[in-house]
This record gives sequence, structure tokens and C-alpha cells, in this order.
Amino acid sequence: MQNEYVIDVDNVYKSFNIYYDKTNTVKERLLFWKNSRKEKREILKGVTLKIKKGEVVGLIGVNGSGKSTLLKLMTQIIYPNSGKITTKGKLTSLLELGAGFHPDFSGRENIYFNASIFGLTRKQIDERLNTIIEFSELQDFIDNPVRTYSSGMYMRLAFSVAINVDAEILLVDEILSVGDEHFQEKCFKKIEELKQEGKTIVFVTHGLSSVKRFCTRAVWLHQGQIKRDGDVAEVIKEYVDETK
Repeated sequence: MQNEYVIDVDNVYKSFNIYYDKTNTVKERLLFWKNSRKEKREILKGVTLKIKKGEVVGLIGVNGSGKSTLLKLMTQIIYPNSGKITTKGKLTSLLELGAGFHPDFSGRENIYFNASIFGLTRKQIDERLNTIIEFSELQDFIDNPVRTYSSGMYMRLAFSVAINVDAEILLVDEILSVGDEHFQEKCFKKIEELKQEGKTIVFVTHGLSSVKRFCTRAVWLHQGQIKRDGDVAEVIKEYVDETK
């Protein structure tokens, strides 16, 4: 059903403790524990957001507004202090460049590691291996250790795996800004294909032109709260007017 909610963020709060005068050894911790200062920093403050199947949602806002934190909460990399997040369907994410890659193993070996994390069997990965390698355009480097890869090559490999695991929900955090223009355009075309297939996509970006191009909805986060949620053109206009 196209009208069902596949991501439900219900009154979510998230904070982190920022430590000052951080001690490095056990001895220092025992001697100076009273002197250690910390500050509780609230990142998200009662965020409620429902996303329907097939929506393409752009999360916008200045640095520190809570966009990436919200995406990580959706993937359950981290958990809220209070509130609840529910997702329905297989989910894949591109949040941190090369997350899940082992630097000492080759690109080919890391495809198997990474795809298995997303739930694919060895047989399924075997069937998709050539497709993943071809999309990444890393044929000449696929058997080299990924520690020898540039950030753009990491992104190519990570994106190629993520789009080939048959996920129903794709979460992307800004990493498509890494790499050359040719490959970025290739990724955007693939996102357009996934959109046409009815996949649910949520991505964080500072590139407002990408939001205009792909998104069916824009959500503006400001100081840990949703300031505006709705029509892409209207939300972007309001955001640009306020941040000029």
C-alpha cells in the first residue's frame, strides 16, 4: 500500500554528553574524576515525522541542526533518549563513507562483507557481484586493499553495494557530494530509477538543487526541531530567505 507509513518517528529526543578535560589513563580517571566536566547537548528535541512508502524526503538545515543524527536513529546505529522510531521494510544506508569496510581486505572481499550485513546470502552476492563492480567502475582496483582507495573510490563501492541489496528504504547522508561529476550524475540517475520503482528515500544534503530535483517533500530541521515540513519549493524558499 502506497499510503502506509514505513518510517514513523514519534516524539524523539536525543542528547549527547560532551566531556571536557578528558582523562586518558585509568590512573588519571581515578585521580581526577571529580574534575572532569561534561555538558549535555540536546541534538533532537521532540521530533515527530511520518514518511509514507515511495516518498523521497530531503532533510535540510544548517550544520548542527540534527539531520545526520536523525538519519542514524532511523538506522538504529544509535538510539533515542526518549521517543520511538519504527521502520517497516528492508533498509539500507549510506551514512559514513566506507562504514563496514575492512581496510586490509580487497574491494571484492568487502563487497561480500558489506552485502552480508545488509542480509544477502553468499549465493545472492555471487549473482550480483559483477553488477556491483561494473557500477562502481572499480574493475582495475577491485582486488586491491580498500585502504589504498581514495574517498571517491570508497563512495563508489559503498553506493554500488547499497543499491544492489533490494532494500525498500534507502537513507543517504551527503556522501554523494564525494567523487567526480560523472559518477555523481550516475548515482543521481540511479536514485531517480529507485524513485520510479517506488522505493522510499531519505537523504541529508546541503545541495538544495538535489532536493528540488528528486524530492517529493522537504523537511527543514532547525536547532533540533522540525521548523517546516511540506512542499519542496515552499520549504526551500523559506529556508533560503531565513539563512541569507
